[in-house]
Amino acid sequence: MIKLGVNIDHVATIRQARKTFEPDPVTAASLAILGGADIITVHLREDRRHIQDRDVRLLRGTVFTKLNLEMSIAREIVDIAIETKPEQVTLVPEKRQEVTTEGGLDVVSHKKVLVDIVKRFRDAGICVSFFIDPEEDQISASKDVGAQYIELHTGNYAHARDDISKSKTIGKLQSGMEVAQKLGLRVNAGHGLTYQNVGLLVESMDVEELHIGHSIVSRAVFVGIQKAVSEMKELIFRHELARKALDQ
Repeated sequence: MIKLGVNIDHVATIRQARKTFEPDPVTAASLAILGGADIITVHLREDRRHIQDRDVRLLRGTVFTKLNLEMSIAREIVDIAIETKPEQVTLVPEKRQEVTTEGGLDVVSHKKVLVDIVKRFRDAGICVSFFIDPEEDQISASKDVGAQYIELHTGNYAHARDDISKSKTIGKLQSGMEVAQKLGLRVNAGHGLTYQNVGLLVESMDVEELHIGHSIVSRAVFVGIQKAVSEMKELIFRHELARKALDQ
């Protein structure tokens, strides 16, 4: 079954708006797990705009499911990841001016430095994933430098506004998934997924993990995070059953 990774960065965003102590993303993580989250995802950005070093360390001590740390390839952040030892790191591109991560990591252009970073993580027993666009050269490069997972960037699908555009973006994601799986890479997906668009993706793709944040935290404002996670988990489950029924 597809595992749900809940990104709790936006809980920290609300806290940092007032530079105070609430709402606490560590508490949010515990409630998300009670709601059925299989993975807790956080992004420790270089500018510390939401998640703080303190959060990562506390989450490492309290998350009993899988902890996935999204991060740039900056030396300081790599060192923190090696110290805290999340089960998985997901390397992403990072720009100071962006609101959220846009587009996948350019693995091809960073192959030389990524080889050394991936080796450090794997020597420390940390699983490595790359957040990339569904392009064959990026997927092949991910395999070459030693990643175990890729997370396909679903932003173009999420932003598609008509059936033709959705079909094209789903087709690219499916092709990327197939290329990766043939190379022996494990495949996750995420970015911009919501309660409204996740169903078609699940029915179209056999991925291991979906990483979803903003939509769940937005829903949690009205129903609470435990219920919001539970609703997303149930939605993914129902659409996955539908896909498997069609495959039989």
